[in-house]
Amino acid sequence: MAASKKAQERARQLRELLAYHAHRYYTLDSPELSDGAYDALVRELRVLEEQYPDLVERDSVTQRVVGEALPELVKVPHQVPQWSFNDAFTETEVRAFDERVRKVSGGQPTYDLELKIDGLKIVLTYEKGVLVSAATRGDGVVGEEVTHNVRTIAEIPQQLARPVDLIAEGEVYLTRSGFMKLNEERAKAGEPLFANPRNAAAGSIRQLDPSIAAARPLGAFIYDVAQTSETFPQIQSEELMYLAELGFPVNPEHRHADSLHEIFDYWERWRGSARETVDYQIDGVVIKVESHALQEVLGYTGKAPRFAIAYKFPPEQVQTIVEDITLQVGRTGKLTPVAHLKPVAVAGTTVARATLHNEDFIKEKDIRMGDTVILQKAGDIIPEIVSVITALRPKSAKRWHFPTHSPLCGGDGSVERVPGEAAHRCVVAGSFDQQARKLIHFASKHALDIEGCGRETVRLLMTHELVSDFDDLFTLTKDELLELDGFEELKASNLVAALKAAQTVPLNRLLIGLSIPHVGAETAFLLAAEFHTLTELARASEDALSRIEGIGPIIGQSVAVWFKDSENRALLMRLKKHLTVTPVAVPKRGPLTGQTVVITGTLPTLSREEAESRVRQAGGKVAASVSKKTAFVVAGEAAGSKLAKAEALGVSVVDEADFLKKLGA
Repeated sequence: MAASKKAQERARQLRELLAYHAHRYYTLDSPELSDGAYDALVRELRVLEEQYPDLVERDSVTQRVVGEALPELVKVPHQVPQWSFNDAFTETEVRAFDERVRKVSGGQPTYDLELKIDGLKIVLTYEKGVLVSAATRGDGVVGEEVTHNVRTIAEIPQQLARPVDLIAEGEVYLTRSGFMKLNEERAKAGEPLFANPRNAAAGSIRQLDPSIAAARPLGAFIYDVAQTSETFPQIQSEELMYLAELGFPVNPEHRHADSLHEIFDYWERWRGSARETVDYQIDGVVIKVESHALQEVLGYTGKAPRFAIAYKFPPEQVQTIVEDITLQVGRTGKLTPVAHLKPVAVAGTTVARATLHNEDFIKEKDIRMGDTVILQKAGDIIPEIVSVITALRPKSAKRWHFPTHSPLCGGDGSVERVPGEAAHRCVVAGSFDQQARKLIHFASKHALDIEGCGRETVRLLMTHELVSDFDDLFTLTKDELLELDGFEELKASNLVAALKAAQTVPLNRLLIGLSIPHVGAETAFLLAAEFHTLTELARASEDALSRIEGIGPIIGQSVAVWFKDSENRALLMRLKKHLTVTPVAVPKRGPLTGQTVVITGTLPTLSREEAESRVRQAGGKVAASVSKKTAFVVAGEAAGSKLAKAEALGVSVVDEADFLKKLGA
């Protein structure tokens, strides 16, 4: 399938942006994006290239090893090509990797699991057991000569235990404690801080003066034999043992895995508290096929081995797209802008919205609808937009301005900016409670019937700024719910399932839920019966609405005004992204055609909603009060004043059994 012009333009922008940031990261050791944000951009380009193969270009970062030698350092051609790993970010991607390996092997392979050290790759060459060269990876073909700096790292042996000719590969890192101390010293000296330990390590090794590297707390782990004059080990774990025997520092945390279950357990342990027990930065787990014979069969792509993959930890920063900006109301009536985002995983949870704080915050960062943004979780809890990637801004991106009126506010909906502050608020007090009541009604049995979304849950969701309007409910994720007090695994799963079930809704029940003035159950049914779709109803004129039997001019005007309101129309557009609205089945004629029925009290087997539905299915109308036009009243236990009025007017009263007979049941 050929790529659209939009996809072509996005791919071009991504290639240019990634080339710039790759140069900043790998060559200059001065990144402007976090690892997570960079990885997310690479993933987006890779997805586009997989969807549209005609977009693939040879020099794309997805097709080659990224990096280049600095001009001031001596260039060293590698005797053995150097590769980088392909990344996986989800269990699904790891399972797909395992499936590919199993197809080639014809059985269940075993794996060696190693921590992915976040440092600078180094290639060490020994002749007769003596270190003769140390080089960076560079572009995989040519690296940089850094032997003078590597010799300052005590852990890297100058001479091996045996006089072997060998090329080994590993990672030089800066300790985390040393990184913090180094940045403290640089801050005191007024020098720019290092972005992370990886770039600090790279900056230390890629110096002309070895005293700089010698003064910094550098360490190393060696993990691969590229070439040896001795017998090559048969499996990956033996290769690590072989390196240790020769005197190399080998990370002790590698593990053998016979199954995916063991892989996921190892990854979970190291993405959690285990990371804090070591004094070096790790950003994932490297999964390698154990058998070297199978490794040879699997081979390599243009940039990475097919027998290994880097299973990365959840990124702390990612990139996503601002799809819309709306308002949410707080307990004091304060209005806060909220960005509705293309859902993205960050720091282990899925995020679909982020607070934008106030109008000044939006202007300062120049956030527009349609922008690609960098997102992170502040304190691992609250999603926030860090910056906008203006290089990826589409021409259709729209500025957002704080409205002077909002349907979230009571009265005429007036909004004012708090004097001397950046905040805006509703002029009328009590807006939070008003909006909470609307949301509770929207989720009630009469409307969308979202089980588990009652009063306390709605207020909790609003208090934590997860929900402010109807459509917000359908962007809730299980991860977000689990962070709230009182939400354990089962309760969160049940609410997510209930929300999914509610996404298919009859038109009349949606109309009930929207809290349109004067529109109750019967009016909603009449409207849905006349206009079979939400689009038809939204286009209906006040006159057309008023002419519907049982509607009249007051209700007709109320409905027309509601659908003409720009905020309400925008809400409906957002809801349409989540809901499938079904038409109401209206019988042409039935046993109750032309009759008006009132239902009161508690019936033995039918709920009020079921009884009313049966009346409409039989062609009748349901009224809320008794009048002379009432054909009959269905009375249950504790019928109350409606029963008394029916008796006073001489209106027929029946029980549930007689009601069912009238229906022909």
